[in-house]
Amino acid sequence: MSATEEEAISFLRPIVVPRIVRAAASPRAVEFDLSRSALIVVDMQNDFLHPDGWFPAKGIDAGPLLGAVPMVERLTNLLRKLEVPVIWLNWGIRPDCANIPHGVMARGTVYGSKPPGYGDMSSNGRGRILVKGDWGSQTLDQLTVGNEDLTIYKHRLSGFWDSELDSVLRKKGITTLLFAGVNIDRCVFSTLQDASFLGYDCIMVEDACATSSPDFVVQAVKYLMHMLYGVCTTYENILQATGAEQ
Repeated sequence: MSATEEEAISFLRPIVVPRIVRAAASPRAVEFDLSRSALIVVDMQNDFLHPDGWFPAKGIDAGPLLGAVPMVERLTNLLRKLEVPVIWLNWGIRPDCANIPHGVMARGTVYGSKPPGYGDMSSNGRGRILVKGDWGSQTLDQLTVGNEDLTIYKHRLSGFWDSELDSVLRKKGITTLLFAGVNIDRCVFSTLQDASFLGYDCIMVEDACATSSPDFVVQAVKYLMHMLYGVCTTYENILQATGAEQ
């Protein structure tokens, strides 16, 4: 067999048929390609949302965060039907916290302090706080994680820092990211900002996001979104734009 007849090493990418939709949004309507989009669901996990989780143990009211659960469930189910990849982005740290800086550790309280912090045993006996593989790092049971979904773990507010998230998205040919989850002013916004810096187009699904922070913080995030980072929309706007059934 000649060299020309041998099987070639292929650098070709799959051909994707565009699926353009136009959705109402603020500050203005947005057009994006469903075939090049993915949903990033941030921190919808036990240590932040479950009554036995780390946040409630610290005295943080998880009620506002739990308010996002039904809408996140509806949004993930909708986008799954539309064959838009769903990526669950959860805190999942090393047990020894070897790659978490001292300043970050201090923000979450250091080892041995009360209440416990990153990597410590939870006060409710549910395993180590935010450690990958332990209960606190797992997605809340009330949410459906599809067989085709991906879960990516992070150890910073931004899911792009020192993780495989960017590589996964680029292999899939993703150019537009939709964001949902908690907290809208912390890990959601930090990840979205980094996504924007890396060249992704960003859409925040605001009614599928929540925070325990005051409302003026949410308004500041939306102001910055409108000015600098992308657009804000809602589940209903996406539903109407796609023409999908609920």
